[in-house]
Amino acid sequence: MSETTFKVDKEKLEVTIERVFAAPRERIWKVLTDPAAIPQWWGPGFLTTIVDKMEVRVGGGWRFLQRDPEGGEYAFNGEYREVKEAERIVQTFVYEAYPDSVMVETMTLEELPDGRTRLRGKSVFPSIEALEGMVIADMEKGAIESWERLAELLAKVSA
Repeated sequence: MSETTFKVDKEKLEVTIERVFAAPRERIWKVLTDPAAIPQWWGPGFLTTIVDKMEVRVGGGWRFLQRDPEGGEYAFNGEYREVKEAERIVQTFVYEAYPDSVMVETMTLEELPDGRTRLRGKSVFPSIEALEGMVIADMEKGAIESWERLAELLAKVSA
């Protein structure tokens, strides 16, 4: 099984996450863009994820709500800026508790030999404070767990 890498570049205000999945990129694309699949992999497993809105098209919006076991809620939203099927998504990402800290995320899918795919996510933060805040809030742990859950789901889903 491939490991997820998580790199913080404070000078560029970027976080890069990368992993090679044992699945063709079309299958990964389907899971990344299917509102029914999102709750099965997005975020830490102890949270319940609800897809409030997900319009995967340029100018379309998305909003996910997460609930913890104690009833706490965390909401995230954004807008799709670029959608190139099975290759690339560029979107904004806002944690609604901090609406002025808008990140820009780019996810790329690179087809590799033997039906594998490299998924790379790059998040660009608006400030060093926003970047450090997400790192302190365990962004790395949540991102790695999400991609572990994504790998498990991809192993179950057929193309």
